Amino acid sequence: MPGKDRMLITGGNPLEGEVQVSGGKNTAVAVIPASLLCDEPCTIENLPDIEDVHALVDILRELGAKVDYEPGKLMHVDPRGAEGDTVSYRNAQRLRASYYLLGALLGRCGRANVPTPGGCDIGSRPVDQHIKGMQSLGADAEERRGFLRASASELPGGDVFFDMVTVGATVNVMLAAVKASGKTTIYNAAKEPHIVDLANFLNSMGARIKGAGTDTIRIRGVQYLHSTTYAVIPDQIETGTLMIAAAATGGDVTVRGCIPTHMDALSAKLLEMGVKVTDYDDAIRVRAVGQKRAINIKTQVYPGFPTDLQQPMSALLTTVKGTSFVEETIFEQRFRHLDEIRRMGAQVRVMDRTAIIEGVPELYGAPLTATDLRAGAALIIAGLMARGVTEIYEPGYIDRGYEHIEDKLRSLGAEIRREPEL
Repeated sequence: MPGKDRMLITGGNPLEGEVQVSGGKNTAVAVIPASLLCDEPCTIENLPDIEDVHALVDILRELGAKVDYEPGKLMHVDPRGAEGDTVSYRNAQRLRASYYLLGALLGRCGRANVPTPGGCDIGSRPVDQHIKGMQSLGADAEERRGFLRASASELPGGDVFFDMVTVGATVNVMLAAVKASGKTTIYNAAKEPHIVDLANFLNSMGARIKGAGTDTIRIRGVQYLHSTTYAVIPDQIETGTLMIAAAATGGDVTVRGCIPTHMDALSAKLLEMGVKVTDYDDAIRVRAVGQKRAINIKTQVYPGFPTDLQQPMSALLTTVKGTSFVEETIFEQRFRHLDEIRRMGAQVRVMDRTAIIEGVPELYGAPLTATDLRAGAALIIAGLMARGVTEIYEPGYIDRGYEHIEDKLRSLGAEIRREPEL
């Protein structure tokens, strides 16, 4: 198609130097909808310059909010004119996190009509727990004819018992419950860092949320949220991707501006492989020295090994001596990137939800297609390791969650660029 780009990587260069991590994608896509709950203008800082953020800017404006956005820096949101309760289909399809508008709009105006979301196709991501959560708060809620719908003349709050740990539904219930008339308790809540950051953002506006980061979150509804200026936390997954890239290329990279404790699960696995990992107050140094060892990985909810880093990590494992086993417990279609990396010479078998990876001495450049955001990151890792030139098609998926990733990698010595498709 005219105007489409491809990414070209010439592999074999060890990454070396220092790189600054951007603000968190997963936090940004929750905090921006949350700004609609404010009764005054607010400012959000350290937002990444990524496509998901651009899409949310368009959605807020579509709903009537005034938004001034400096990409990669800060966003001023004045939600006082936001009278809309319906998100357009086109905008909702641009990102998965559009479903956070369900809780935000229900909390703001007592009604919400949000098309079922778009985003990456990585397997079944049902919305039944979102609907259950809204109903537990006292709303009429349903999924019907491609829309998530919720309404309530008054939202009293209530006890929410999730059948499984779910980040998305935890966020949605938090957003809806903040201005409910009574108390809400979320049981079996997700514990991810961006859940804590969302709670901190809402509390900075006057919300009363306790327990974020544990499996029980308690919320006492308030009537009014005041203005705030808030900086989102660094991106946990970008940090991990850069750490893996350093290890994969035999490099020596210091990732600055991160939160090392958020990376404990990944750091432990890299250390197990024989990679040197050193934590500082707000930085992590990764040094790959000598032969790396095969390991086993099982994705889990936080604080376990994150599913969003499974794909980049399994790309790294394709060149590690020995046999590695990677079990994906969150999304059943998160091994599609391995079909592409096989084209580069990788030896991989997938049995149900486990990938069996036999390490090979090296990969070879090949034309590849990114099928989702983190798959795109995995293909970049593979390209950085490979002999020759790797072409990655559909790099727009990567732009959804990584801010100027080519610039960051080039600053570390990678040969990577974009050019129009032939």
